[in-house]
Amino acid sequence: MEYRAHTISWNITKRCNLNCAHCYLDAAFRSGERTDELSTEECFRVIDQIEEINPSALLILTGGEPLLRKDIFEIIRYASRRRFMVVIGTNGTLLNDKLAERMIEAGVKGVSISLHSVKPDAHDRFTQVPRSWQNAVRGAGILKRNHLEFVIQTSTMAWNYDEIPDIVDFAHQLGARFFNLYFLVCTGRGQGLSGSDISGAQYEAMLAQVFEMQKKYQGQMLISAKCTPQYKRIVYEADPHSPYIKTYSGGCPAATHYAQITPKGDVTPCPYMSIPLGNVKENRFADIWNHSPVLNQLRNRKLLQGRCGRCEFQSVCSGCRARAFAETGDYLAEDPSCQYEPGKYHFVEIKLEETLTLGLEADFQLTWTEEAQKRLERIPSFARGMVVKGVEAYARSKGYREITPELMKEVREKAMQNMGGMFALFKKNETI
Repeated sequence: MEYRAHTISWNITKRCNLNCAHCYLDAAFRSGERTDELSTEECFRVIDQIEEINPSALLILTGGEPLLRKDIFEIIRYASRRRFMVVIGTNGTLLNDKLAERMIEAGVKGVSISLHSVKPDAHDRFTQVPRSWQNAVRGAGILKRNHLEFVIQTSTMAWNYDEIPDIVDFAHQLGARFFNLYFLVCTGRGQGLSGSDISGAQYEAMLAQVFEMQKKYQGQMLISAKCTPQYKRIVYEADPHSPYIKTYSGGCPAATHYAQITPKGDVTPCPYMSIPLGNVKENRFADIWNHSPVLNQLRNRKLLQGRCGRCEFQSVCSGCRARAFAETGDYLAEDPSCQYEPGKYHFVEIKLEETLTLGLEADFQLTWTEEAQKRLERIPSFARGMVVKGVEAYARSKGYREITPELMKEVREKAMQNMGGMFALFKKNETI
């Protein structure tokens, strides 16, 4: 199996205008200019390094609050001109029409906004900044008005657990095309967040509820559970052929297809695993990605311990490696949040169909026209191989031997109907 970095979560600053209680980065609240962040030129060099191993990667620029960096649009423009798919992770409170226009001009393809409650006072208590809820909601309206796709992101905790369905409904009302529900990993500032994590039974119940909410918004909004790879087991047991089961081969993508870069340049397996593997100012990103002993251990699923080590869903789940590390100090330990006891499927490994597997390399079996191949390049690398499998399977079912832009559009429209396809990541006039 080839381990390719398809998604890089890059915390380009530790500065933030909010003081959220769960922040994994333990961001610096309202601090001034910092000298320990990568400079503009150093950021350019890091982008060049990432390009060496994957010029089509999804690059998530986040923080802290990335809009606090004065050079943020220089960095975005530099990356987008090199064909990276650039998205911005923000709290939304600083957005205005001018910034939205500059994002679009620089090449931003999408924005995520954090919103943790439908109750303004509850959200503001969590961020510890008055009017942060109102400003985030206003920010979502600005993105919608400027036709910039956005995601609403929520962390589920004990205090907001019961209002998650209401938050999902509200996200749809705001115009979000995607909703990401994160499950707390107690790291960074979140280590001191006692009483906010939920029980294993609550995890299972919420994951089942996520799948039901997805059915409600089928074709309208894609709902995902993050930092809980066991969600794919929940979906599989409800419908083994559901388009919402699609995931990376091997489950949790930390170290296999995903990595983090911190504000000062450290590379880690994911944002919730504070294990420095090397620093991009001293080592090339490719060298760290290809040769880190920690990454190579994480990639070897045979080393997983406990229930994760003997689970039938190892290829589609493998447990959250960050949660295992946060709870036990061992990133190869079983995920303590999962309630599944292996053996239900007689210890026979469960694997996904290739048309539901992210992270595959493109393997062309049919003829693709030059224009069709150019359109395929607009899709981020993590979905490209899966899209090829899906488009070619559809072509065979219709008796076609050549893939054209018109055929790709036909497949895309069908994918958009249920939001199961990765084509939904793009605006209609930009994708296949």
